[in-house]
Amino acid sequence: MKKSVLSKALQYDIPERILLVEDIWDSIAQCPEAIPVTDSQLKELDRRLEAYHRNPKSGSPWDVVKKRKSWLL
Repeated sequence: MKKSVLSKALQYDIPERILLVEDIWDSIAQCPEAIPVTDSQLKELDRRLEAYHRNPKSGSPWDVVKKRKSWLL
């Protein structure tokens, strides 16, 4: 990254920088195919999917997890 871009971004106050980061993240999320997935990540996804298929009731719905871990968010 060019230092001039970072220098300009650092001139913004914190809330503006947070919005900038969110906008950058959203632009990245629009093209997920550009983010490579490693072999170990694929293996972990397969492992979790297999565990889900063996026992679909063993997990928790996202809204429950989110409430339980709201202090992290």
